[in-house]
Amino acid sequence: MRTPAQSGGRPVGSPSTTTAATDVAAAGAPYRYLCYGHAAYYLVTGLWPLVSMRTFMAVTGPKNDTWLVNTAGLLISAIGTTVGLAGRRGDTSPAVATVAIGGAASLAAIDVVYASRRRISPIYLVDAAAEAGLIGLWLLLRPRAGRR
Repeated sequence: MRTPAQSGGRPVGSPSTTTAATDVAAAGAPYRYLCYGHAAYYLVTGLWPLVSMRTFMAVTGPKNDTWLVNTAGLLISAIGTTVGLAGRRGDTSPAVATVAIGGAASLAAIDVVYASRRRISPIYLVDAAAEAGLIGLWLLLRPRAGRR
């Protein structure tokens, strides 16, 4: 059994205090820029209908349920805020990539399915392409266990 002295002064069995610092260093600038870029895109597109529903509908087409557009916008903004804060803190936990990739995949799927059915404007395919790009960047840049 190790003593606290053999554990670097930490109580035996406690997590390393250097893990967070190591994660920040391992994440590096590309990871942070990805988090910030993803956050910015989601904050702009999520808050846009709340700021100006008129201009949002001018680009994306008419909507019957503006309350639903606002709800989706706030949820998208919440994902963006979470991802942006993770970048700021250098949080490389798998939960961050899961929320980012899951959110992007969900939005891309909705865009493609409903644009192909002509239920929403084809402009949403531009968003699907942006979401696909974000997914690709996350798969490329996300920190993985054992990769430093």
